[in-house]
Amino acid sequence: MRPPDRILICRTDNIGDVVLTLPLAGYLKTRFPQARIDLLCRAYVAPAMRHSRFLDRVITIEEAGEPEAFFAASGYDAVIFAFPNRALAKAAKRARVPERVGTSHRLYHWLTCNRLAHFSRVKSNLHEAQLNFLLLKPLGIGHVPQLDEMPALYGLEAPRRPAVDALLQDGRRHIILHPKSNGSGREWPLAHFTALARELQADPEIRLFVTGSAAEGSLIAQQAPDLLSLPNVENVCGKLDLDGLLALIGACDGLVASSTGPLHLSAAVGTRTLGLFPPIKPLDPGRWGPLGTRAEVLCASRECAGCKDAATCTCMASITPQQVAARLRAWARN
Repeated sequence: MRPPDRILICRTDNIGDVVLTLPLAGYLKTRFPQARIDLLCRAYVAPAMRHSRFLDRVITIEEAGEPEAFFAASGYDAVIFAFPNRALAKAAKRARVPERVGTSHRLYHWLTCNRLAHFSRVKSNLHEAQLNFLLLKPLGIGHVPQLDEMPALYGLEAPRRPAVDALLQDGRRHIILHPKSNGSGREWPLAHFTALARELQADPEIRLFVTGSAAEGSLIAQQAPDLLSLPNVENVCGKLDLDGLLALIGACDGLVASSTGPLHLSAAVGTRTLGLFPPIKPLDPGRWGPLGTRAEVLCASRECAGCKDAATCTCMASITPQQVAARLRAWARN
C-alpha cells in the first residue's frame, strides 16, 4: 500500500469512545506526516475533538449530508470505521473509496469493506485505545502502542474561556466531580459523592464543581440535594457546552468520575484524573481506564459478587469516600 494522502476515521458514538480514538489519529499523523487525517463524528462531540492538533478537520455526521455524495466529493484514500455504521460503509463502497476498513464480525462489512480486521473488542484483554490500532493491520501496520505511549498521541489541548476563568478563585484548588455517566458505565453512588464533598469541607482551599448535562443536574438535585447545597460545592450542570467543559477541565486541578467521556477528556489534556471502576470485564479499568500522564484509578479489589446493574453495584459502593478523599489530598502534596 502506498502512503495515503487522505484518511478518514469514522467514530460516530460517544465522547469517551471518540477520545480514545484520538491516539490512532496521532499515530497516523506521526507515521504519515504528509497525510490529511480527518475525523467524522457526532455534532455534540466535535467541539472537543477540534482541539486535537493531530486532526486536520473534524466533520460532523450531521453536516456531512448525504453520505455517498460526501465520500465522493472528499477524495479519501482510506476510511477506517472505528465504530461500525452500516449506512456509512455502504456509502463509502458506492463512492469507491479505495481502502475501506471494518471489523470482520459485522456481516455487512464483508459486503462493503475491502479490508477486514479480525478481532473482537468484547473478548480482548487490550485497552479500548489499543483495540483501535488493530484496525490498521489490514493496511499493513501492525504496531500497537503500549499504554504509556498513548498520552503523547492525543494531541488534545484545553481551550481558555473567559467565562470559565471567572469561575475560578485565587488561592483555591478546584476539583471537578462528575457523578453521572449518561448510562455508559457503573456509577459511584451519589451518596458517596455527597460524603466526599462533606469530607473535603475540612480542606478550605479545595473548591468543588459538580458537572453534567442539564438533565443530569436535575437528577442530582432530586436524588442528592445535600450535595449541591454544601458551601464548598458549585453546581455548573447544564451551564457549559462541551467546549466550556473542556476549558473548565483544563483549568481545574483535578477531576473525579466513573467511566464516562469527561474522565477521558481530563486524562487526555493532562489534568489530574481519578477514575472509579468496578472489577467487571469489560467495564474494568483494563479496558476503559483513563490514559494520561496524571491519571489513576480506584477499583474494588475483590471479585464482583454478580452485581446486575449500576443501582445495585456493591463493587462501586465498596470504594469509600475516604479513599477518594485521600487520593485528592495526595494530589496537593505532589
